Amino acid sequence: MTIAQFESVFLDRDGVLNRKLPEGHYVRSREEFEVLPGVARAIARLNRARKLVVVVSNQRGISQGLFTGSDVEAIHAAFQEVLARSDAHVDGFFYCPHERNRCNCRKPLPGMFEAAVKKFPQIVPESSVMIGDSLSDIEFGRLIGMHTILIDSEWAEESPGMKGARMLADSVYTSLIEAVNSLLGSLRPS
Repeated sequence: MTIAQFESVFLDRDGVLNRKLPEGHYVRSREEFEVLPGVARAIARLNRARKLVVVVSNQRGISQGLFTGSDVEAIHAAFQEVLARSDAHVDGFFYCPHERNRCNCRKPLPGMFEAAVKKFPQIVPESSVMIGDSLSDIEFGRLIGMHTILIDSEWAEESPGMKGARMLADSVYTSLIEAVNSLLGSLRPS
């Protein structure tokens, strides 16, 4: 897939945009949200190429009472501030606050995609890319008909389902900037 073939980029949050905490732990505050190297630069490249950038994230810690939707929104607002320093932005954030098997929005189910299409009707699966770091991210993208990219980073080996995610993904990269550089037809960062 090249720049001419996609218009929308869906990004998972934890493990793609920010450092993922160990399994069973959740990013609960702005202070715990550590942006990964190259992320702002990657999103700025997508913005300059006029691609729609959407974040879709399972946040079941809300249903467990560990943090609130307001906490998640504060994290996203702080992230937008970080991105703004690099002339970058995310067009939309969508998250699922539910426990497993309680909704249609928890990835890999399509609810967050449907919400994104309501807000951005120009989105179509065939010209969209899903970039994530887990099996549920890749299954989400494939279920909807998107091109899928797995971010297989240093902590991914410990994640459940990584072997299946590697087999299902259309492409595998070690970071968001590497994936974006490839999508935009350049192996060198800008």
